[in-house]
Amino acid sequence: MKKKIVLLALLTGVLSLFGCGNTENEFTVGTCYFVYDNSVHQDATLASAMNPSAPGIFCIVTRSMRNGANYFDFTSSAGQTSSKIFNALDERRTLALGYNGSIIVGFGALSQPAAFYAFDRECPNCFDPNAIPIKSRPLSLTTTGLATCGVCHRNYDLNNNGFISSGDDGKRLTRYRAATTGPFGILSVN
Repeated sequence: MKKKIVLLALLTGVLSLFGCGNTENEFTVGTCYFVYDNSVHQDATLASAMNPSAPGIFCIVTRSMRNGANYFDFTSSAGQTSSKIFNALDERRTLALGYNGSIIVGFGALSQPAAFYAFDRECPNCFDPNAIPIKSRPLSLTTTGLATCGVCHRNYDLNNNGFISSGDDGKRLTRYRAATTGPFGILSVN
């Protein structure tokens, strides 16, 4: 039995030499679980980013509280803003909205068919979720499909998988698995 364990450990070590090397996971897990039914809420700001026929428009989704009620706040790269109050189903289906309560969603304009993306809104090179106190480093949107950090001044290309388009080298945007059934359909991010 001991020989088998040693042989298995040796084989595992040898196989790791031929593995994929220094790879980066495509998606982050555990910091976002969000399902939003836009057929109920009919939010035009979010719908503009969930439209595969108009790629390149992105929307920041943020959770806020006003007058004791939870709201979703939407800001698009096209300049639209809106808010929708949570309903009972939203309360159950929004467990986490990114590292610090905000994500960016939209169809990228560089692939055919257009890829649907969901990114964390925090700058992956400035924000540290383990720091005490946690200091938010939110990204802002441009009309040209970039997310910009006000701290490190990197620009991230939302149309191209969140890679850095200008600024110092570093990590690309934190990406989540996401899907939409259309502008006034279901958005799910995890």
